Amino acid sequence: MGMSAETKEGRTAATSPLRVENLKGYFARNKATEGTQMNVQELERTARAIVAEGKGILAADESDGTIKKRFDSIGVESSEDTRRAYRELLFTTDGAEEYISGVILYDETIRQTASDGTPFPKLLESKGITPGIKVDKGAKPLALAGGETITEGLDGLRERLAEYRELGARFTKWRAVISIKGREIPSEYAIWTNAHALARYAALSQEAGLVPIVEPEVLMDGEHTLERSFEVTSRTLHAVFTELRDQRVQPEGILLKPNMVLAGYECPVQPTHEEVAHETIRCFKRHVPAAVPGIVFLSGGQSDEDATSRLNEMNKLGPHPWQLSFSYGRALQAPALKAWGGQEENVEAGQRAYYHRAKMNSAARTGMYAPEMEQEAVPA
Repeated sequence: MGMSAETKEGRTAATSPLRVENLKGYFARNKATEGTQMNVQELERTARAIVAEGKGILAADESDGTIKKRFDSIGVESSEDTRRAYRELLFTTDGAEEYISGVILYDETIRQTASDGTPFPKLLESKGITPGIKVDKGAKPLALAGGETITEGLDGLRERLAEYRELGARFTKWRAVISIKGREIPSEYAIWTNAHALARYAALSQEAGLVPIVEPEVLMDGEHTLERSFEVTSRTLHAVFTELRDQRVQPEGILLKPNMVLAGYECPVQPTHEEVAHETIRCFKRHVPAAVPGIVFLSGGQSDEDATSRLNEMNKLGPHPWQLSFSYGRALQAPALKAWGGQEENVEAGQRAYYHRAKMNSAARTGMYAPEMEQEAVPA
């Protein structure tokens, strides 16, 4: 029976070039990996602290282009000063540390300070929040693959990681982007090339003593069905964890930041929150090792409340082999950004809005969220 072209251009765990005798560095200690193995316990402690019960991650790592779009939506100029002021609003919110365990920073932000001169990483640490850093350089067109991308940023990464650790980062993030377009995209070529880059990044991060957040995002733009999303997410996770294993990445010292299994936003048939939860868990149980401490979902283009409700439904299906948490950007920040509007007198209003969304997502961590909670009075 012949193999399809798509099967031929990819590979499976069984046909991996890494043979059983070369897996010693992954399954058992040896001299070549002794330093890494000695570091795994520290990495695991950090990873588990980030997915501590009832807590999740604030993704505040928007690129200059993305944050400009967000500021444009509220009529505020995106400058270094306004960006710093907005991030300070978030980072100084009283009580947010009850629900937020980690913050992903951008290169500019990790070098900035609060109004009193405290570097942002130290400000976060003082609240018991772990600082992290986005390290990829963005998605660029993949050669000979029209409509598909590869994330860049591996050149010089070892040196950048050392600097970020000195600046206070204790975890990192790298995003790969997988699109669904008809039956031909994504190709196995795009999936495996991105998976390989994710694993190279993760290995370098662990070498530097930093917990890598591995983010293979299957985009939900388009008309594809829930079933097609399940298929592509499954293929992507298979490739990612094969590459992570082959490159000796220790699963106990990583976190996974994936998409939920959703129908395309333009699909005429939209699943219920319960169906999304069921299909997402079914997919992840097939591919994500139990040794991984946690899965921190991205929100993508979901509304604030949809992202919270779907996470809640997944946790109601527990217990699971891993912690199911959140690593939300827009779904945590959108109400705060709107309430702030770039005005100093609105800082407290923005902080109350951020605190409320963090609290709602904390409730979803335990399956205790209910839409009625959205009407709760937000503390002044």
